[in-house]
Amino acid sequence: MKGYVAKKGSRYYAVVYEGLDPVTGKEVRKWHPAGTCRGDAETLASRLAAETNDGTDATRSLTFGAYLTQQWLPGKANTLAKSTWHGYRRKIERHVLPTLGAVPIRRLKVTHLEALYESKLRPTDADTKALAPKTVLEIHLIIRGSLDHAEKRGIVSRNVALVAHAPRLRSIPKHEAQAWTAQQLTAFLRAAVGHRLFPAFWLAANTGMRRSELLGLKWGDIDLHKNTVSINRGLVAIGYELHESRGKTANSRRSIDLDPPTIEVLEAWRHWTRLEQTVTGKSNDYVFTPGNGQPVHPNSISQAFERISRNAGLPVIRFHDLRHTHATLLIKEGVPVKVVSERLGHATTAFTIETYQHVLPGMQADAASLFGQLIGSSTGDTR
Repeated sequence: MKGYVAKKGSRYYAVVYEGLDPVTGKEVRKWHPAGTCRGDAETLASRLAAETNDGTDATRSLTFGAYLTQQWLPGKANTLAKSTWHGYRRKIERHVLPTLGAVPIRRLKVTHLEALYESKLRPTDADTKALAPKTVLEIHLIIRGSLDHAEKRGIVSRNVALVAHAPRLRSIPKHEAQAWTAQQLTAFLRAAVGHRLFPAFWLAANTGMRRSELLGLKWGDIDLHKNTVSINRGLVAIGYELHESRGKTANSRRSIDLDPPTIEVLEAWRHWTRLEQTVTGKSNDYVFTPGNGQPVHPNSISQAFERISRNAGLPVIRFHDLRHTHATLLIKEGVPVKVVSERLGHATTAFTIETYQHVLPGMQADAASLFGQLIGSSTGDTR
């Protein structure tokens, strides 16, 4: 790259030519103020040009795949949750590297990215399954974030992902949460009686806890005298290995009040696990275990939940939808949304309202009717 001196008014600038913009094809020059002395400007231009050339030599042969796996992804390990980092790595390995891994990062173009997204959304190979638009958007966001980092480091002159067409968040249909009725939930719990994980199903249904929070519970988190459970951690599967997490949101760490029947279920389960540990000699602080001294794997409880639901002839919902069922039933019974939000550990009450707005229309009708009755009773019959 070459550097030269330019003058504007009484001031000199060191200008460094950095090649062609990969998007527009226009020449890219950066101007650096150098004061009122031409000699200082010439010295600065020479130094900047030399530094730019050194950087160019180091990155000219750098491929996008090498940059992702050797520079960007390792650096993100210190800033992302383990589960999120693992998801990034899996998407990069499965969907980005096979297509764009060998492309030099400085030669990466908008057309490369758009061709990748198109191939994932509408594959031409009959044996290849199309990805959901949401997944393609997630891939795009990973690429955009990595190129933003590369631009800040001077590896590329422009983030081409900023102008690449990718699925838009607004156009992606949201997953509609499903919920059982109170009768269906009762039928499930009756069908689950006798299953080893019945206490876990009961607790999830009566608290709205996330699956990770439920499986991350330790006996020290439960106060059977004050009737509360404290959420302090989560247990997530990364690959198939289990890792503790600190919660999904800042409000995830919370205390949930328990009803008397739930306390009875937990007391009976505590008594049983103590006897079991005495017999087997395998102790564990986790509340829910498969009996081998290890915590329950998230996949296992989800599979058991689905199996019991099918055998009971109930509509099959996700295990996570027990959480939606808990919230929906409470809101329908008039429990304040703020209270429900606190039990669920949502980041904001507004998020709870947005998530369960489908429940609110009927409640608004009830509110309108109640208000009409209040006005009528206070004004009397005017006829």
